[in-house]
Amino acid sequence: MNKTIPELTAEMNRFVTAMGWYAEDSVYAQTPRNIAISLSLEAAEILEHFQWGAEADPEALAEELADVGLYLLQLAYLMDVNLEQAIQEKLAYNYQRFGSREG
Repeated sequence: MNKTIPELTAEMNRFVTAMGWYAEDSVYAQTPRNIAISLSLEAAEILEHFQWGAEADPEALAEELADVGLYLLQLAYLMDVNLEQAIQEKLAYNYQRFGSREG
């Protein structure tokens, strides 16, 4: 069953809460800064899959993409950014800026 961005965010928050990472005394402080760093590190792991060639194992790549997605959801949550709205607005801006290439 596919979930919406808000549903995925809620599921991610349930996991982080269950792990105790939102606790004030957590050694894994879930601050926007720390999550942004983690997001960048996970994105770099995607590059590792293409380091020595143009092909990547889809299953291994999917795992890294999921890590990036989860950190992205969490950063948007922590910064009170409506990610779904931000994506839609960015796409609309890009269409306006670059025009449609279809047809």
